[in-house]
Amino acid sequence: MKLYTYWRSTTSYRIRIALNLKGLQYESVPVNLVRGEQSSSDYVSLNPGQGVPALVLDDGTVLTQSMAILDWLEETRPSPALLPEDPVERAHVRAASLVIATDIHPVNNLRVVAKLKAMGHSQDEAVAWMNEWMAKGFEAFGRMIGEDTSFCFGDTPGLADLCLVPQLYNAHRWGLDLAPFKRLTEIETRCLALSEFDAARPENQPDAA
Repeated sequence: MKLYTYWRSTTSYRIRIALNLKGLQYESVPVNLVRGEQSSSDYVSLNPGQGVPALVLDDGTVLTQSMAILDWLEETRPSPALLPEDPVERAHVRAASLVIATDIHPVNNLRVVAKLKAMGHSQDEAVAWMNEWMAKGFEAFGRMIGEDTSFCFGDTPGLADLCLVPQLYNAHRWGLDLAPFKRLTEIETRCLALSEFDAARPENQPDAA
């Protein structure tokens, strides 16, 4: 498999963690979002959405959108499981994960921040924008996860954890005050102590600046 990725992309980070947890080997193909490589004709033919990640399977099939890729991984490589067996519990895990994937990330990604700046907003205003949405999202997320578990929903990492850790990477990067989110940072510490999460860190990628 080939994973088209960018070292700081939180959506790519999710997939790197999942592939590692599932024990799958892949080739990392960097796509530099800052340089606009995602808009090249070759890449657009691969991923019309002009984003990362894109996962190319051994038979040439192309999968895009991180949450869809994660669904495919769970359906085709069910062990170790990223979701619980009970349908209601699965819905709870998916709901918390989507707070990050659909409430926080879309309004904080590179193209949105670039548009804010194009509209005349300063770097400080753009950072304040990102931090506001992260704080609101983390507050909701914290209320939705388990209270007495090592990870978000149990004693092993799952879908919610591999969405949380990359978003916390962004929170650290942009200076969000994480003091109100102690449980989330405790989970982050446990996750990053695992080799599968550590290998997926942005700074450990071949295209890291």
